[in-house]
Amino acid sequence: MASTSSSIVFDDIFTTDAIDKDGKKFDRVSRLYARSKNYDMDLTLDYNIELFPLANGDSFAMALASSLSRDGGAPTADGEDGEDKDRDVWRPDGKGRRGLEEDYDYVMYGKVYKFDTGSSDVVTAYASFGGLLLSITGSYRHLTNVVLGDPVYVLLRK
Repeated sequence: MASTSSSIVFDDIFTTDAIDKDGKKFDRVSRLYARSKNYDMDLTLDYNIELFPLANGDSFAMALASSLSRDGGAPTADGEDGEDKDRDVWRPDGKGRRGLEEDYDYVMYGKVYKFDTGSSDVVTAYASFGGLLLSITGSYRHLTNVVLGDPVYVLLRK
């Protein structure tokens, strides 16, 4: 897992088990089903296949982050709040500070909208990224930093 000073709230390596197992509904969007290697988490994720092509059996790294700032948005030495500085982490003109997005191939921004507690210590967190959905299921110990109602970035790389 990530350190306390990082903005990454969850990260692991996943291997795709299936893609569009219920049938393809959209031209450029697929739904992948994957299992993590380290934490035994199950992932379901909608993603753009033109921007991030995957096949069954492919492995990829996935991280969930509260911001793209590398320092976690903590207050700086001059007393300035890290949240204000976080506004310029990513800019389309490339002039912003370099953040976590530089280390990943595919990034989406969304919100955690639901958190289900299942049997014993198994929980499921749900997030929406402009209609593209994510659900991640596993031990609550690995999802303690994922908070209902908080904005979240999903970052993927092969």
